[in-house]
Amino acid sequence: MSAPNELSVSRFIAATPAAVWKAYVEHATEWFTPRPWTTPSVDYDLRPGGRADVVMQSPEGERHAYRGVVLEVEPERRLVTTGALTEGWVPQPGEMNFVRIDTFEPEGDGTRYTAVARHWDESAATAHRDMGFEQGWGQAADQLAEVAKKLEATS
Repeated sequence: MSAPNELSVSRFIAATPAAVWKAYVEHATEWFTPRPWTTPSVDYDLRPGGRADVVMQSPEGERHAYRGVVLEVEPERRLVTTGALTEGWVPQPGEMNFVRIDTFEPEGDGTRYTAVARHWDESAATAHRDMGFEQGWGQAADQLAEVAKKLEATS
């Protein structure tokens, strides 16, 4: 059951939770932003209060920096971050702040990956949905699956 103002995407990935986790945290520059955008930089400090910083770049070279903080980490199972705060628990202004919850659940011979964006209010959730949330985050999840399957095949 989803929370109010929550958007989510979910994919079955034919790779172990360990491979999907490794793809998520160690290879994020390869999948995080829907193509043709790229992700030149990802800087995670995977502990509560640690960095969750990402730089996304448009095909024209326009960069968008997302500074955030890790709220919760359970390796190979769950990662919770937000852009509402930065490292050191410093609040950030913004109308598009949300809590991101990524889960990696064993399912059969693979992993059920789910990415959730919990927004503070309905208008932020609606704006995110209208920006193309399902298509963009869905494409990123498919790209994550590609990277995880490659890692699984080479291990």
